[in-house]
Amino acid sequence: MRKLLLILLCTSLFPLAAYADGTESICDDRIDNDGDTVTDCADADCFKTDACKAGGSHERGDAHCSDWIDNDADGAVDCNDMDCNGTQVCRGSWRDPNESASGNTSGGGDIPELPAGATVDDLIGTGSDNDGERNDMLCSDGIDNDGDGQIDCADFGCRFDPEINVCRGNPGMRFSVVGSVGNEYDLELERNDTRFDKLQLRSFGPIPGVQNSFYLLSMRAEKTPRLTFALFQMPLVGGHTININSGGGGLSNALVLSSSKLLLLDSAYYMSNAFEQGNGAAVEIAGPITADNKIRYRVFGAGGSGRFAGNVGGRYYTYNNDNYTWATGAQVHMNLIGFWSRWDSPFMMTPVATTLAMTFGAKYDQRAQERYPAAHASALFRTGRIHFKGEFYFKKELEFESTQMAYNVEAGFLALPKRIMLAADFGQFIGGEMENPPDLLETDLKKQRDETQWRVAAHFYFWRTIGRFTLVYTDRTLQGLNSGDEETRERKAGAFAQYRF
Repeated sequence: MRKLLLILLCTSLFPLAAYADGTESICDDRIDNDGDTVTDCADADCFKTDACKAGGSHERGDAHCSDWIDNDADGAVDCNDMDCNGTQVCRGSWRDPNESASGNTSGGGDIPELPAGATVDDLIGTGSDNDGERNDMLCSDGIDNDGDGQIDCADFGCRFDPEINVCRGNPGMRFSVVGSVGNEYDLELERNDTRFDKLQLRSFGPIPGVQNSFYLLSMRAEKTPRLTFALFQMPLVGGHTININSGGGGLSNALVLSSSKLLLLDSAYYMSNAFEQGNGAAVEIAGPITADNKIRYRVFGAGGSGRFAGNVGGRYYTYNNDNYTWATGAQVHMNLIGFWSRWDSPFMMTPVATTLAMTFGAKYDQRAQERYPAAHASALFRTGRIHFKGEFYFKKELEFESTQMAYNVEAGFLALPKRIMLAADFGQFIGGEMENPPDLLETDLKKQRDETQWRVAAHFYFWRTIGRFTLVYTDRTLQGLNSGDEETRERKAGAFAQYRF
């Protein structure tokens, strides 16, 4: 009797034991034939059967994304395969396509059947999608920015662009890393250098308890950890927002754009050095001017003291210079064709919809040694495989009575979709003569030298657009610091591998 009770107890507590001698007799009926809680091709009994062989089909749709088979033989099974992004059965691995970053449903439904050889990236800008929401901030603001009827993570751009992180899995706090290692050869000094040149750590996502909000903390950690940018954006009314940040992003966003979104790996220094400054903190209010969101505005004010150290909260004082620094300005962004945001990435994986956008802005800025009004304009055009951007900055320095300007033109070409993108840029900084020069050139005035630079790059995607191998060449000419000094020329060639996750 004791033996019988023991058998019954073990069978009830450990039901798998009752099927220890069973096998999964049919491997494609979606039934657990042997009762071991593992079905069909997930069961070791089926691993070697013809029904469970890899290859021979595609990894798309609910059926193929839940059959425990590597249908396309790419090493990723079911929801671990990027091709299953957006299917209903992979909810939990990827966001429900009917759900926005704030948890609200906004339509969208399942993705259409893809033709052979296509991936979900090819859906962006097709059908009813306007291809105008392609960055983490726009994809979490609760607004249909491009007017195609899909909000935030229901929009194809937010769901399928590899640059977007807020629409993957849990919409709470996210963590991202941008790492780059490379080798650079200085042709002028004949010197070689290999280094881990970028390690950017970012935390971002909705602000807990505030619907349709967004925060971003960005840290650089190549030498010593330092918080370089902080941003907190909250909704007001009617699609308008208030943004409190650590400064640095005036009319150009060169200083605050993620290093993973720079087509030539680094921003053009001459476009920011003489025109932008890192204040201690800034406040921005932005929103739509027109109901269709085609024309938007942004106004900002910022302040600080002394000189910005490059870190959030960091200050240092030189030459006993602790002048209060501040800036105020406004900018208008116009989407003439399609939609483009200042936070979007210029990298393309597949051909894109035609887009033409322009920005115009002006500000008044007071640095430690300078006072100046400035004007800024930019234009962006993208169509198919072509990307083009032009940017112009102008300022009238009042303290020393000089005029300065800079421009940069950038071009990109998707030579081989999903594999190779080529890029180049050219620009100059032109500093006018000072009619009333200071007795001593302090702070950044020493760096404002006439400059000409051109660069070319070739990007090879080894994992979508977020894993890249890049070859880049830079040719830079600087005017002498003092009158009569010879020009300085820099020529560098480098190879870099970058990954973002």
